[in-house]
Amino acid sequence: MRYNVYNASAEPLVSILIPAFNAQEWIADTLRSAIAQTWSPKEIIIVDDGSTDRTLAIARQFESAGVHVITQENQGAAAARNTAFAHSHGEYIQWLDADDLLAPDKIEQQLKLLKNEPSDCILLSGAYGRFQYRHYRAEFVPTELWRDLSPIDWLIYKLSCNVFMQTATWLVSRKLTEAAGPWNTELLGDDDGEYFCRVIRESQDIRFAPQAKVYYRAPRIGTLSHVGRSRNKLDAHWKSMKLHIFHIRQMEESERVRRACLIYLQSCLLYFYPEQTDILREMEEVASSLGGKLQTPELSWKYSWIRALFGWSLAKRAGSFTPQLKWHVISSWDRLLSRLRNRFFPIEP
Repeated sequence: MRYNVYNASAEPLVSILIPAFNAQEWIADTLRSAIAQTWSPKEIIIVDDGSTDRTLAIARQFESAGVHVITQENQGAAAARNTAFAHSHGEYIQWLDADDLLAPDKIEQQLKLLKNEPSDCILLSGAYGRFQYRHYRAEFVPTELWRDLSPIDWLIYKLSCNVFMQTATWLVSRKLTEAAGPWNTELLGDDDGEYFCRVIRESQDIRFAPQAKVYYRAPRIGTLSHVGRSRNKLDAHWKSMKLHIFHIRQMEESERVRRACLIYLQSCLLYFYPEQTDILREMEEVASSLGGKLQTPELSWKYSWIRALFGWSLAKRAGSFTPQLKWHVISSWDRLLSRLRNRFFPIEP
């Protein structure tokens, strides 16, 4: 059955799906933000992915007719999301990580966009702001993706500008979710980027709701520290990159697409350079198939002198360590202020 969003007798059910693993510090706040949604036809499904802390016990405290908790052995976030979707019934899907928050009217603001053009082939996005402990201090910084776009233009901007849309910003119809297929459980990183490439491929248009806000608990800052140095993660990231390029070229084979793909390859080259020679060779082959050639990556002036004196390895370590150290200092201070505030202005459980 397809619902008319603005038929009061048949408002669509929205499934808020939350994979959780060792998220005891955050899961209660995340669930409160889901329960507080002003769009009332909703179900909330939490999949505890084999947590070894109190995540499951805390989630159980919120169980009710509209909040369901499922447990499984640890299989990773992608598998947990697939399990959550398999148990869902909603006509729209709201993905939500266990440490992020939704503004109370996030879903309502997005579904309003369908008032004049009801369609389950339109993909809905919104704004996200980064925070660490105090969500009310989140910084909302617009990118080229914060607007209405066609699917192909959205992917071109994503690759050529090296930007992304955070997982919870999307509101996806069940029709698009089923057409895109399951989350890729083989990807250890950037599984959300690859997944939403498939969702976007199936969509008719992308509509942006600026007031549909998500509070994104930002990971460690810095591109190098984000991907890491683990060979498994590097392999997974390269696999995701190849799939990004495959998806966009399946949608359109043109000069502008090839140019965007080349920029994307060049911007990510530093993750693998110079140690991962096999991946670098593959990247060169892909670049050649796109009619281009990759250039030696450049480090910022802060680290280029380290490369000149001590080599690439140490320079990349410094490029990863310094942002992590900065993040740790800022995070520790933000955590302290958050605890002081909660001590004097506690939130009821």
